[in-house]
Amino acid sequence: MDKFIIMGGNRLHGKVSVQSAKNTVLPLLSCCILCKEQIVLKNCPCISDVKKMTEIIERMGGKIEFCDDDLKIDCSDIHYIEINEELTKSIRSSVFMLGSLLGRFSRATVAYPGGCEIGKRPIDIHIAGLKTLGVQIMETEKFIECDGAELHSDKIILSMPSVGATENMIMAAVLTAGVTVIENAAKEPEIEDLQNFINAMGGNVSGAGSDKITVVGVKRLHGCTYTPIGDRIVGGTYLAMCAGCGGDLTVCNCDMKGLSAVLDVFKACGCWVETCGTEVRLISEGNLRAIPLLRTGPFPAFPTDMQPQICAVLTTADGVSLIEENIFESRFKYVRQLELMGADIAIQDRRALVTGVNALKPSIVSAEDLRGGAALITAALMTDGVSVVYGAEHVDRGYFKIEETLTTLGADIVRVGC
Repeated sequence: MDKFIIMGGNRLHGKVSVQSAKNTVLPLLSCCILCKEQIVLKNCPCISDVKKMTEIIERMGGKIEFCDDDLKIDCSDIHYIEINEELTKSIRSSVFMLGSLLGRFSRATVAYPGGCEIGKRPIDIHIAGLKTLGVQIMETEKFIECDGAELHSDKIILSMPSVGATENMIMAAVLTAGVTVIENAAKEPEIEDLQNFINAMGGNVSGAGSDKITVVGVKRLHGCTYTPIGDRIVGGTYLAMCAGCGGDLTVCNCDMKGLSAVLDVFKACGCWVETCGTEVRLISEGNLRAIPLLRTGPFPAFPTDMQPQICAVLTTADGVSLIEENIFESRFKYVRQLELMGADIAIQDRRALVTGVNALKPSIVSAEDLRGGAALITAALMTDGVSVVYGAEHVDRGYFKIEETLTTLGADIVRVGC
């Protein structure tokens, strides 16, 4: 297990370009199973979650090659296998295999997915949607077994706008004859990206970005070269670090639609923010104002994946901030580590009351999940002294060599093997 050693107190300056979004690349990789021709995904991050998803596809007989920042994927010769616990235990996105496996093989057996322990992420919405499409499902202690012999098009009404369930329903319907309509669909930009990717392969999906998506089944998909959207959470994280430390940072290749709610919070905190095309520039003096109320929620609300990083920034803001977490009930697990650094945070149910302190103190802390780890690095950069953040493997799931990027921006951070 690696750790980060961080000498805080430096302001961040410069420009950084984010790679394609993890939360887009993972479902796109799963979607490649539906295509028997070569696909190239551009500007992909070589992060651990992407590596794990490619390992699953390779285990099925797919051929995947990293060429600089591009991924070449050939699923022409893949064969059906059970996606067992060994393959799914460390990556939540393995659940995306259900829709694509059903579309390609008319069956799927997938172990219950793993990932960060930030709260219950039930897959009952996925299962209910697949049943509407005629899939016979049997749940055992470890596996979800799906028989798609009678898979057909239909109208699906999701009980909540789940991103993963929306993506799974789209993938299951792409090669299914007829018209499938998904209502109460998730509206996240990553859903639109999946739609655009499928259509680039000859699919027929429309309505993504609204709460009603229509999928007209096609007989086959063809290969393509596609550039997914930039990672709005990675971009938002670097902006949060600059907001907390002070400095002048420009982030390139940003999805501005996806970042809108985050940028509004930075402005409310007292940062100067300017956008131009796919670039956003943030200037902060480090003396921020509290946020009276910040609520996370499905897009276009404030994204839960940015909540820990913003909480870290608000620990030294002037006043009292209230954060309400409406997606994952265990998302505040990182708070105890911030308290070790001197933060004043009171948790009650899904709310965090953050009272700004004069300064955080350098400490030894440990990350337990991906975004919590990003929050601890943010806090460590804001201190005046040396902090140690354990659990680098969690951060590696979503940030490629974060220590190298931050070093180019003026931070004093190194990775050390344990």
